[in-house]
Amino acid sequence: MSPELLLETTKMTMPFGKYQGKLICDIPEHYLLWFAKKGLPSGKLGELMQLMLEIRINGLEYLLEPLKR
Repeated sequence: MSPELLLETTKMTMPFGKYQGKLICDIPEHYLLWFAKKGLPSGKLGELMQLMLEIRINGLEYLLEPLKR
């Protein structure tokens, strides 16, 4: 888990779907789980969504708080 990727989850927005325009770090766990079952997008977006899912599953959201400011 690189600091650069963590920072990107607080800067990049979801480009489509139900949570379009929301920061990746603000996408709810249930949506990330649904997407993981259906197949995450390729590239940077999928990588950040996977990272966010791992953060949520493991209760590590506190790591993002300083980065959101």
